[in-house]
Amino acid sequence: MALKAGRPVDTGVSGIAVDSLGARRVGELAFSLARDYVERVILLSDENIRQSQRTLWNDLRLLAEPGGATALAALLSGAYRITPGERVGVVICGGNTDPGSLG
Repeated sequence: MALKAGRPVDTGVSGIAVDSLGARRVGELAFSLARDYVERVILLSDENIRQSQRTLWNDLRLLAEPGGATALAALLSGAYRITPGERVGVVICGGNTDPGSLG
């Protein structure tokens, strides 16, 4: 919303990744970096994120928090498509994970 507005704005936050990705307002420094370097923003459903968590656990035995599984969710869901020759890295974090949430 801040990128669309051209300045930091207040916004509502929700979803399973809200505790790690849900800032109500982006700061000036983060906004200026995003304005200058972020090509686009991708929003994902809670189900896409949860499925990414399940895939990480079932296939690799990696336990990831929702925010830490979001980048992979963008790839697995097709919301982000890798272009030929592009190199992509995905950072995965499990520091704020509820293991019972994957059941």
